[in-house]
Amino acid sequence: MHLDNEIHEQTAVIARLITDGRAHIAHIAQKIRDFNPTFVVIAARGTSDNAARYAQYLFGAQAGLSVGLSAPSLHTLYETPPNMSRALVIGISQSGQAEDVRRVITDANAQGALTVSITNDDNSPLAHEAQYHISLMAGEEISIAATKTYTAQLTAIASLVTELTNSTDMRATLDTLPSAVAITLDYASAVSDWAERYRYMSQFITIGRGYNYATAYEISLKVKELCYITGDGYSEADFRHGPIALIHNGVPVIVVAPHGKTLANVVDLMDKLRQREAELLVISNNDEALAYGVKQMRLPDVPEWVSPIIAVIPGQVFAMNQALVRGYAVDKPRGLSKVTVTQ
Repeated sequence: MHLDNEIHEQTAVIARLITDGRAHIAHIAQKIRDFNPTFVVIAARGTSDNAARYAQYLFGAQAGLSVGLSAPSLHTLYETPPNMSRALVIGISQSGQAEDVRRVITDANAQGALTVSITNDDNSPLAHEAQYHISLMAGEEISIAATKTYTAQLTAIASLVTELTNSTDMRATLDTLPSAVAITLDYASAVSDWAERYRYMSQFITIGRGYNYATAYEISLKVKELCYITGDGYSEADFRHGPIALIHNGVPVIVVAPHGKTLANVVDLMDKLRQREAELLVISNNDEALAYGVKQMRLPDVPEWVSPIIAVIPGQVFAMNQALVRGYAVDKPRGLSKVTVTQ
C-alpha cells in the first residue's frame, strides 16, 4: 500500500529538505530581501491551497508580510490580472503541472514581481516559469492522496520564512522537526484501532485556528477524498458564526488544538461542543484539550508555528484507516487522478 509507505516516509523527506535545501532556500531568501516586497501572493489549488493557508499565518506572524491567496481565474478565464508588481508571488503545486497556477506566475513575471515556485518536479512547467524554484525532494508520490508532498510544502514554507527572517531560534526548531515527525508517527499508530468505531459515520467536521486553520482544511480534504464522506473544515472563530448549529448528538468533530495562542479559544469551543454532545476527536499536545476527546491523538511538544507539519499526520492516518475499513481503494480513490490540470 503506497499511501501507508508515503505517510511513513515523511520523517526522511522533511529531514532531507531541511538539511539539503537550506543553502538554496537561504539564497532565495536573500533575493527576496533584496527585492523588498510589500506583500505576498500565493497561487495554489487543492492540497497546495492548504499549504498556502499555512503560509498566510507564517509570513504574517514571523516576517510581517501580508499574504493574499490568488484567484487564478482572473488570469485565465477573465484575463484581468491584478497588479502584483511589488509582490513576492509564490506558485505551489505538487506536480508543477497546474496551468492556472503557472499563468499567475507568468503574469507576475511580466509585471516585474519576484516569483518562486514550490514543486516536487524540478522539470515541471511551473518550476521553469518561476525565477526561483524550491524542490520538495520528496521522491515520487504514487498514491493520489497527497501526504509527504503536503508536509514537505509546509516545511519548504517554514524554511523559507526562517531564512527570510534569519532567525537562529527558528532554524534550531526546524532541526528538531524530523524527530518530532517520527514521534508523531509512532503516536498515530494507535489511530488504526478506531476504524470500526467510525466505520459508518456519514458526516464530520474539522476545526482549527491560526496556524492550524490549514490543518483543519487538509484533514477534511483527506477524509473526503479517501472515504467519500461529507465534511468541512472551519476556523474555530468562524464555526461559532452559524455552523455550530450543525452539531447534535454523536457528530464526529476532529479538533486540532496544540499549545499556542489559539488554544484557550479552541478549548472554550470544545466545552460548548461537548455540551451539545458532539463526539470530539482531539489532536493536541495539551492535557486539558486532550481530556475533551472521546478519542485522543497526542502530539509531541513543538512551537506552535511548526505544529501544522506534525498535526496533520494523525488526520492522514485516520483518513487512510477509514478508507481501509470501508473497503475503498486507498491509493486510487474513485474519480480522481494524481495530476489535475485546471484552466
